[in-house]
Amino acid sequence: MAHEYPSSNSLLSRLIITPCFFIFLMFPLSSISSFHVILMSASPPTIAISKVEQDQEALALLTWKANLDNQTQVLLSSWFGRNSCHHWFGVACHRSRSVSDLNLQSCGLRGTLQNLNFSSLPNLLTLNLSNNSLHGTIPTNIGNISKLITILDLGSNHFTGVIPEQLGFLTSLRVLSLASNNFRGSILPFIGNLKNLTILNLYENELSGSIPQEIGLLRSLNELDLGINSLIGPITPSIGNLRNLTTLYLAANKLSGSIPQEIGLLRSLNELDLGINSLIGPITPSIGNLKNLTTLILHTNKLSGSIPQEIGLLRSLNYLVLSFNNLTGPIPHSIGNLMNLTTLYLAANKLSGSIPQEIGLLRSLNELDLGINSLIGPITPSIGNLRNLTTLYLHTNKLFGFISQEIRLLRSLNDLELSVNSLTGPIPPSIGNLRNLTTLYLGANKLFGFIPQEIGLLRSLNDLDLSFNNLNGSIPASIGNLSSLTSLGLNHNKLSGALPLEMNNITHLEYLQLYENNFIGTISRVLNNFYGELSEKWGQCHKLTHLNISNNNISGSIPPQLGRATQLQRLDLSSNHLSGKIPKELKHSFEIGKLSDLQTLDLASNNLSGQIPKQIGNLWKLSSLNLSGNRFVDSIPDEIGKMHPLGSLDLSQNMLTGEIPPLLGELRYLETLNLSHNQLSGTIPHTFDDLISLTSADISYNQLEGPLPNIKAFAPFEAFRNNKGLYGNNVTHLKPCSRKKPTKFSVLIILLLIVSTLLFLSAFIIGIYFLVQKLGKKTTKSTLEVADVKDLFTILGHDGNLLYEHIIQGTDNFSSKQCIGTGGYGTVYKAELPNGRVVAVKKLHYSSYQDGGDMADLKAFKSEINALT
Repeated sequence: MAHEYPSSNSLLSRLIITPCFFIFLMFPLSSISSFHVILMSASPPTIAISKVEQDQEALALLTWKANLDNQTQVLLSSWFGRNSCHHWFGVACHRSRSVSDLNLQSCGLRGTLQNLNFSSLPNLLTLNLSNNSLHGTIPTNIGNISKLITILDLGSNHFTGVIPEQLGFLTSLRVLSLASNNFRGSILPFIGNLKNLTILNLYENELSGSIPQEIGLLRSLNELDLGINSLIGPITPSIGNLRNLTTLYLAANKLSGSIPQEIGLLRSLNELDLGINSLIGPITPSIGNLKNLTTLILHTNKLSGSIPQEIGLLRSLNYLVLSFNNLTGPIPHSIGNLMNLTTLYLAANKLSGSIPQEIGLLRSLNELDLGINSLIGPITPSIGNLRNLTTLYLHTNKLFGFISQEIRLLRSLNDLELSVNSLTGPIPPSIGNLRNLTTLYLGANKLFGFIPQEIGLLRSLNDLDLSFNNLNGSIPASIGNLSSLTSLGLNHNKLSGALPLEMNNITHLEYLQLYENNFIGTISRVLNNFYGELSEKWGQCHKLTHLNISNNNISGSIPPQLGRATQLQRLDLSSNHLSGKIPKELKHSFEIGKLSDLQTLDLASNNLSGQIPKQIGNLWKLSSLNLSGNRFVDSIPDEIGKMHPLGSLDLSQNMLTGEIPPLLGELRYLETLNLSHNQLSGTIPHTFDDLISLTSADISYNQLEGPLPNIKAFAPFEAFRNNKGLYGNNVTHLKPCSRKKPTKFSVLIILLLIVSTLLFLSAFIIGIYFLVQKLGKKTTKSTLEVADVKDLFTILGHDGNLLYEHIIQGTDNFSSKQCIGTGGYGTVYKAELPNGRVVAVKKLHYSSYQDGGDMADLKAFKSEINALT
């Protein structure tokens, strides 16, 4: 909910509103202009000035013109010659033939004032250069301008720098406007010299510092506007001296302290705006003295205490805005005295008690906002007297009871917000009388019963929220009359039945919430009912951004026409009974990027099957993808790894197979990952070590093996339980194992060691044979030794066939998943040879042959092989 408060409008535009073309047409009548009437009292010269003085004035203006941009010079093409009073555009003169007025308001001037010789314009009474594109600083020689000048308006330009103190020399000034520029610095005390000022406008700059107390010397001031700056400190009490002030705007600064009680001395005040500051303390009761006040704006401060009863003395008040403060206590009954009030905003305070019945006396009221307070009790029936009311906000309070039947009398209402209260009972059918309603918010109450058929009479309705209530029954067919509806919230009720066919007329929806109900019917019918016929009318939903019909009983397949809702940002069809594959046409829509704005896709907890489409990777804005709890098969598509904004990915509880794509490791913003309860196999990609944003991971209940990524998300046992053969360092429940990749050199060393060992054993056997023949050793002992050696060949399983290529192939290039243990000399791997034989292969530690060591104890080596086989 947003309110628009009145801007700080200047009275200056009502005094000097002559546009350029109007000046050009009317300058012969300037002697009767409003400016000239003001200036006659300034004693302008009546005797004709000399030719030299006329030439000086013309030269000053021509020199300035020559230094403006080319377009401006074209605009001022009538400026030529020596007589500036002879049909020069925007220039008016006294009877003395001296320049009196220079009015070039809203003429598109571009340039600076640096080359304007102010001292050559000694009789100037009005200088109005407002609403142009002039820039730079105001030159200090502006103090040399005519001492007779009464109007100086440089507002709505691009001037910078500080406000020169030389302006303090222009003591005849009655109007000074420097508003809507980029001036910085403080408001200097020289301002107190301008005692004839009636209008001072410095709003919308970058002024800082405090409000000088010398401001209180401007006793002739009618209008003071210092709003939209960065002024700090308290409001000076000297402001109470400005007894002629009718308008005081100090809004949108950084003022602090309390509202001075001297404000009550400004009895001529019509408009007072102190909003958007940091004022504290109570609203001073002296404010009740301002009997002429029509506008009082104190919103967005830190005011506390109760609303004073004296507020009821302001019987001329039209506009009262006290929102966004810390006001407490009840709304005073004296509020009923404000018979002329058209706008009353008391929202976002801590007001308590009931809504006073005196509120019904404010028959001129157009807008009433009491939202975001702690008001209790029923909605007063007297509110039905406010027949001119267009806006009624009572939301976010503690109101209870039924919705007042008297609301039906507010036939001018456009916006009605009663949400976030404790209202009970049914929605009154008389709500249908409010034919001008565009917004109806009744959400988050305790309403029950059916949605009345009369809701369909609100044909101007754009936003309808009935969510978070206890409404039951079906949606009335009459809701199809709301063809202008852009937002519909019916979620978190007890609604049931099929959605009515008449809803096919609602083709402008941008936001839809139907979840947490008991709707039935097929999804194709649902979409037909909401968005027209499937084959033709889906393309009409160009503005639909949110579609949430989760937690219902929707069945059937996802309609292909859904891909034509090209503005979708969130699609939530979860927790229904959807079946079938993601349709080919929808995948095509993904492929060509028709759903390129989609940020959230939730199809979880349905009965969807088939493959996850590769085209889903083209949803490059997707930040959340949930396909869990379905029957998707085959592998995870690599294309998901291209969805770089993805922060949440849930593919759990499906029937996915194959390995995890390494591209998933490139999802740098991924925070949650759930791949559990599938049939995934292989190792976890090394790229997962780079998922630095990952805080929660679950790969449990799969067939994964090999090392775990070295990040904290995989540390809890629940994250990886029930897999085939995972291991990792510093992870409980798992055996650590090296993940170093073997080198070709280490493999060659192993082969050389094996060959040399075999040669040694062959020589050993031959030696034994000759020794037996020569020495005649016992046959039994020799036979046993030869048998032992043959047994060693059997253990090694070499038989001349373990070639290098077979070892590489059989160990999967010494993959860590083939690791079966670690021995004293190295790591042992399982290898399956081409002939089907499974053998153990030991890869020696680098140090075991780097240092020149060998296997001296053959018997120990044999025992080790036996233990590992």
